[in-house]
Amino acid sequence: MSRHRACSPTDVAEGALLATKLGGRRVLVFHLSDGWYATQGHCSHIFAPLARGTLNADCGHLTCPFHHAIFDVRTGLVEAGPSFPPGIHLTAGLRPTHALETFPVEVDGDGVWVTLP
Repeated sequence: MSRHRACSPTDVAEGALLATKLGGRRVLVFHLSDGWYATQGHCSHIFAPLARGTLNADCGHLTCPFHHAIFDVRTGLVEAGPSFPPGIHLTAGLRPTHALETFPVEVDGDGVWVTLP
């Protein structure tokens, strides 16, 4: 386990996310009304860059920009699987969507710290 400083608490407004690279990994750091969260930076379905997705800060859901899978950034769980254009639905079985990896976050002094495995 290694602890990395992701940013200052003032760098990310409440309801926003920060895409960063920590320990050689792409990580997303989220500042929600109930705290700070961190997940892997790519979709578990087809590795799309989740930083380009849409965050609904009210419920903590992040929608993948490619096939619209929805993840809970607090738990990493899949709230809705990917959707595809008509005729392409069979590919969902070839590459299922799994939960996102999540990481512990601490706000300590002037830093937001993420612990990676």
